[in-house]
Amino acid sequence: MLAQTRKSLVEKTEKVEEIKSLLSKYNVLGVASLHKVRAQQLQEIRSKLEGIAYLKVYKNTLVRRALKELRDDPSIDKLWEYMQGPNVYIFTNHNPFKLMRLLEKGKVRVPAKAGDVATEDIVVPAGNTGLPPGPIISQLNAVGIPTRIESGSVWIVKDTVVARKGEVISESLASVLSKLGIKPIELGLTLKVVYDNGIVIPESEIRLNLEEYKRGICETYISALNLAINAVYPLSETIIFLLNKAIIDARNLAINAGVLLPEVLPGLLLKAHLETSVLEAKIREKNPNWQ
Repeated sequence: MLAQTRKSLVEKTEKVEEIKSLLSKYNVLGVASLHKVRAQQLQEIRSKLEGIAYLKVYKNTLVRRALKELRDDPSIDKLWEYMQGPNVYIFTNHNPFKLMRLLEKGKVRVPAKAGDVATEDIVVPAGNTGLPPGPIISQLNAVGIPTRIESGSVWIVKDTVVARKGEVISESLASVLSKLGIKPIELGLTLKVVYDNGIVIPESEIRLNLEEYKRGICETYISALNLAINAVYPLSETIIFLLNKAIIDARNLAINAGVLLPEVLPGLLLKAHLETSVLEAKIREKNPNWQ
C-alpha cells in the first residue's frame, strides 16, 4: 500500500514537472472542454494543430499546481474558475485569436441524440421533405412543425424554430431531425479560457465576429479619411481627394468672381443663362404680357 502511494506521488510529481516544462516552452495556455468530444475527433484536431499547438489531457489539479510552482501570479486563482470538468490543455506560442479560429474550423456537425443540448437555435426550413405521407406527418406536427401534402410528398409550410440554444433535445425531436437529414449538434473543442503571459482571457473575449470586425475597420478607415480631408491633411491616401477639392473650389471661386478663363467659361455661360432665366421668370410674373 505504501509503495503504491509512493509510486502515485512520484508519477504526479513527474507530471507536474512535465507541465512546468511545457509552460516554460510555450507562452499561451488554452483550456478547452472535452465534453462530448470523441477520442477520434481529438486525434484529428491534434493532427491539424501539429506544429502550431501541443494538446495534452492532464488532471486540473496538477496543472494548477504546476502554474503555482512556476509563477507567483494571483490570476491563477481566476483561471482555476474555468478549469472545472474534463479539459484538454493547449500549449502554443500562437495568437489566442488564431487558436480560437483554428478550433472553430475543426468542429463538425453530427445528428442530435435525445438529451443533447442545442448549441444554437435549431431551425427546420420550409420546403419539400422528400418523404411520402404517413406517420411522419404526425411526428412533425408533434414537435410543432406545420406540414402539407403536395405532389405525393410531405412539405414543411414555413421555417420553424424547434429548439432554442441551450434547450435539451427530446427523443421525438431527435428522431424527426434525423429523418430530415438535419445535423444540428456542433462537436469539437470549445476553448473556455486562455492564459497568456499572466493574462486570463475568457472565451467571450477571444471569439471574434470577423465580418463585424472587418466592417468596424472599414467604418473607422472612412471616418479617419473624411477627417483628414476636412482638415486638409496631406497624405498619400488623401492627396487625390484634396487636389480634386481644390480644383472644384478654385473653379467655383472663379465662376462667382466672374474671372474669364478657358477652364471656367462654360460655367460662366451656364451661370449667366440661369440668372437670365430667373430674371425673365420674375419679369413675366409681374408683367404677364411682357414679350
